[in-house]
Amino acid sequence: QVQLVESGGGLVRAGGSLRLSCAASGGIRTYTVGWYRQAPGNQREYVATSLDGGTPTYIDSVKGRFTISRDNAKNAVDLQMNSLKPQDTAVYYCYGYLPYFTSGRGTQVTVSS
Repeated sequence: QVQLVESGGGLVRAGGSLRLSCAASGGIRTYTVGWYRQAPGNQREYVATSLDGGTPTYIDSVKGRFTISRDNAKNAVDLQMNSLKPQDTAVYYCYGYLPYFTSGRGTQVTVSS
């Protein structure tokens, strides 16, 4: 099974930016990949999804601020997060159907007001 490893989380002030990276141990070409987040006491939110060759999708709360990108040659999936808000604070997980659902261990993103 393909393994996913996230990096790039941290502490940032509101209005700042972070870029999350996800490295896959195997190929991601043709598969659906993305990012979800989970904050304590909250349900999981699938913030960004990329279907290979398709238009990425985002939840409404991050549209215009987050951008997902993938590099099939490098087996990498990134999430550029701009104009961060305190409500974006959560653990962010890279996931994929590779071909079965798998996700990484997550990276903490904390946005201070």
